[in-house]
Amino acid sequence: MLEGHRTLRAAEVERAWSIDVPHDPRGARRARQQLEAELRDLIPAALLADAVSVVAELLGNAVRHAAPLPGGVIRLSCRMLIAGEVAAGGISVELRVSDGGAEGAPAQRRAGPDAIDGRGLTIVAALARDWGVERDGDGQCVWAALGVAPA
Repeated sequence: MLEGHRTLRAAEVERAWSIDVPHDPRGARRARQQLEAELRDLIPAALLADAVSVVAELLGNAVRHAAPLPGGVIRLSCRMLIAGEVAAGGISVELRVSDGGAEGAPAQRRAGPDAIDGRGLTIVAALARDWGVERDGDGQCVWAALGVAPA
């Protein structure tokens, strides 16, 4: 389900939406493509590239390591806030990937130079200004905040 956006003030725009996709690689790809389509004309290309990279890691981790939400899905939610001029960097993008949870909480790992995996959350930490995990009885949500926080 996609949700729309609302205008806060002339110089402030908020856009928020979420999509549930199947808990598999094709569903993750569909969510990533939806994120890119929604943000492509709204934010600078470099921030878009970081957002797509972060969400690719979060969705990939959800598919590989976590159980699905009820209905066999994972959920991508996005909230974008533009406060002031885009050129001035007043953009904040919050990405949330919700799933049914895993045995252990997601955490950064130290991957050796020959390791084929284990770098996902390190990439997220490098690209996002902040990230974290929220757990409850229904599962977990891994979130990342990118961009410059509005004043």
